[in-house]
Amino acid sequence: MTKEQLSESEESTRNFLTYLPLFDSFNIEDLDVLAKHMSYVSLRKGEFLFAEGDKGNFMGFVVNGVLEVLKRSETGEDVVIARLTRGNSIGEMSLIDKSTRSATVICVQPATMITLTDKGFDILAEKAPHVAIKLIQKTARLLSLNMRRTSSKLADLLQNKKFSI
Repeated sequence: MTKEQLSESEESTRNFLTYLPLFDSFNIEDLDVLAKHMSYVSLRKGEFLFAEGDKGNFMGFVVNGVLEVLKRSETGEDVVIARLTRGNSIGEMSLIDKSTRSATVICVQPATMITLTDKGFDILAEKAPHVAIKLIQKTARLLSLNMRRTSSKLADLLQNKKFSI
């Protein structure tokens, strides 16, 4: 059986993934398979990647540029809760829980992203379940670390402000 050749875009995707900690336990063959199910998205300054409440149907990784994550406050203001740059991921929860977007993401400097859609993930899970399982495991760990970090920040904020939930 001969190994299927990667397109230039797929090879570029695979090479970028090798630099992301999320994929540090993936071998080159796993990354080749994953790259075949991902695609590039370019964003202009001021363009929305997605808005809070949109259907979540992909996750992505910032190749270059800067994006801001905005969360609507109780007063209706959009508050910047994160800035995303090269290597950051966004939208992981949508592959796990299939829920609507919990925040808005806007491009503040022209950006390029690599995305994996929910349909692409489903095809990956069918054709290469071991790669899909590894991706879900790593994504779950990433989400867990993010939740722990957020919980610590919330505890500090509550202590400093003397608020309670």
